Amino acid sequence: MTHHLDLLAALDATLEPARFKDYCPNGLQVEGRRPVRKIISGVTASLALIEAAIAQQADAIVVHHGLFWRGYDGRVTGWLRQRLALLLAHDVHLFAYHLPLDAHEVWGNNAQLGQRLGLVAQDRFGEQQLGWLGIPKQGGFADASALAAHVEAVVGHAVVLVPGSPGQVQRIAWCTGGAQGYFEAAIAAGAQAFITGEISEPQAHYARECGVAYLACGHHASERYGVQALTAHVAQQLGVVHSFIDIDNPA
Repeated sequence: MTHHLDLLAALDATLEPARFKDYCPNGLQVEGRRPVRKIISGVTASLALIEAAIAQQADAIVVHHGLFWRGYDGRVTGWLRQRLALLLAHDVHLFAYHLPLDAHEVWGNNAQLGQRLGLVAQDRFGEQQLGWLGIPKQGGFADASALAAHVEAVVGHAVVLVPGSPGQVQRIAWCTGGAQGYFEAAIAAGAQAFITGEISEPQAHYARECGVAYLACGHHASERYGVQALTAHVAQQLGVVHSFIDIDNPA
């Protein structure tokens, strides 16, 4: 059992959110009243995750995508009212970490995805150095299709592939979630392929014209690993119970 402010201190000490310019509040987003014995982690603070956490008698929830973002007008109506009402009714604390969780060199989304894909990071690129660039541990892939098949097998999500130039792929860049805007920086950094969660209309043209493969493997699918690794680490430090709940999301 631990105080929720001790959990906040442990999460903040690990992720150092003050170092990042983000578009959401990182840390404690909703304060409950109970001491923390059990933590549930998940990708997004959806109603389904909150309901599942309450069913498992969680005292705190840690997510990557919280409830509050820049541009929201502040009215507590609709889906936001539903989620807040459930958290407050059950006195459950909600913690959320966005860019700090993407970036962490051990427990972050990019670090954890790279580890699962067998990629060795060699450099960082892009705004706030959120993009990662590296090589496969076991040598290159025969081509972009072979890389796409590997990514699909690891994350369990269909990959949208726009092939680049033919031939072996060794220099691979990646940035989880909705990082399609990092593709041009990945190309400038010398990548032969870029892996992220989503694709928008311009990236297909950049891939074809620049000869750099683009792989979109799902926003949710690419960001399942950091939050559970982080929370397991902090829960062990504090001596509390932790479980990860994966709420299916096709995006």
